[in-house]
Amino acid sequence: MTPPPPRLLPLGDAAFSLVLGPSVDPATEARVVALGRAIGAARLPGVIETVPAYTTLTVHYDPLVIDAATLRDGLRSLLAGPLETETGSGGRLVELPVRYDGPDLSEVAARVGISTDEVVARHLAREYRVVLLGFVPGFAYLAELDPSLVLPRRQEPRTRVPAGSVAIAGAQTGIYPSATPGGWHLIGSTPAALFVPNRDPPNLLAVGDRVRFVRAAG
Repeated sequence: MTPPPPRLLPLGDAAFSLVLGPSVDPATEARVVALGRAIGAARLPGVIETVPAYTTLTVHYDPLVIDAATLRDGLRSLLAGPLETETGSGGRLVELPVRYDGPDLSEVAARVGISTDEVVARHLAREYRVVLLGFVPGFAYLAELDPSLVLPRRQEPRTRVPAGSVAIAGAQTGIYPSATPGGWHLIGSTPAALFVPNRDPPNLLAVGDRVRFVRAAG
């Protein structure tokens, strides 16, 4: 199916939102990533950063360096050209160690009707795509979870989830980079540092990366 034409919408007086698809799917995610790379390679003057999301790419710019009309023309030119997208095995592969010691693991197993060992096996078996960074710095939303493990968020969120908690909710999995409130089901933990402010780049993961969990020893 041919994707719908992208839409370019003003977002305040110093940003544009580029809408690349109507729904969350791997093809749209790949187009978002590819467009972000194309904008970076074009080195358009005044562009400060691009922020990818599920179906959109937000382009922040300095209006003192470039006016909206000129940037809009530059973005439209990029949108009109071909985008080199990567799907499936494309993107950087990051392996993350995980211990399946989360306080919700047994409850998750009971609710989906399988053993805890099978929950672990199915969580490990998938290769996930980083489709969004948000909520707090470094929190990566990873798609897609095994359909048999899909559960709604907890009815009562925790006021404090420990940093490094590996969790699931809906059709996604993720890792809490810092201690924050949260409503996802906690099934494990990782020592990986997802966000370090003075690291370059500070985020361990980026949209377009692939993630594979590896069971930690011990």
